[in-house]
Amino acid sequence: MTPHSDPPRFGRVVTAMVTPFDEAGALDVDAAIELARWLATHGSDGLVLSGSTGESSVLSDEEKCDLWSAVASAVTIPVIAGSGSNDTDHSVKLTARAKACGVDGVLAVTPYYNRPSQSGLYEHFSAVADAAGGLPVTLYDIPARTGRRIAASTLLRLAHDVPAIVALKDAAGDPASTAHVAARAPTGFQIYSGDDAMTLPLLAVGAVGAISVASHWVGPQLGEVTKAFLGGDLTGAIAGNAQLLDAIDFQSSEEYPNPLPAKAICRAMGLRVGQCRLPMGASSPELDAQAAKILAAFGPPIATGQPVA
Repeated sequence: MTPHSDPPRFGRVVTAMVTPFDEAGALDVDAAIELARWLATHGSDGLVLSGSTGESSVLSDEEKCDLWSAVASAVTIPVIAGSGSNDTDHSVKLTARAKACGVDGVLAVTPYYNRPSQSGLYEHFSAVADAAGGLPVTLYDIPARTGRRIAASTLLRLAHDVPAIVALKDAAGDPASTAHVAARAPTGFQIYSGDDAMTLPLLAVGAVGAISVASHWVGPQLGEVTKAFLGGDLTGAIAGNAQLLDAIDFQSSEEYPNPLPAKAICRAMGLRVGQCRLPMGASSPELDAQAAKILAAFGPPIATGQPVA
């Protein structure tokens, strides 16, 4: 069976959703529901909540649970809860709570800052999977943020040994290694690109879709690129991807790291998302101006008719 032959568990385009805050910086659950429903009608097949784009590290456990419960009950597309941290005990407890919130799966990030060994990673992810209570677990490999990569051999060992671990969000930027994982993983294990700039290369080696940031503003277009590639239209997929390069590049930079740009463009679309919490902090006029330009060139219709600060 080829890596692309199984239907994608969570859809082809899964949006790593920003977390809306109100003017006082508090979690805005009503705005999160509005955003989730908007994304579901603008190209998103599924959602990841409280991932890195969702500012997981500055959300309390109670805020995460409130967010998961509210969105999971408000949409019909799959909802995946970012329940991992760099503390195994904390990750286990939060993952157990996620199941009660009605989500469809959990996302477990590589423990950050600790820089554990590969054996430590294996034990950590195994413990999280045991706590998931039957929910499917997606591993999240993003060494640029965590300081530790999950080795291909560790990924394959987990995929074969732990039935609950069914997918990988791959933001490691190494398609050659991804190809080895895709070729040797058990049937049903699926790989999602975790970096929009790498989606087309990862599709070429076996990924089934993307867990995307740019899908906030170009979700349908990303879906068309994926559809073209999987349908055998390589020329169309390359051309479509090339047209989206500026939109994809906008999502993060050294000056404006993710999720600052994503929130800026959501505000430009009239979506109530507020600003980022510190240490990311508020947007700048320059970033807001860039967001307006990207929206004019690539974005969907204004959501409410008026941009919202």
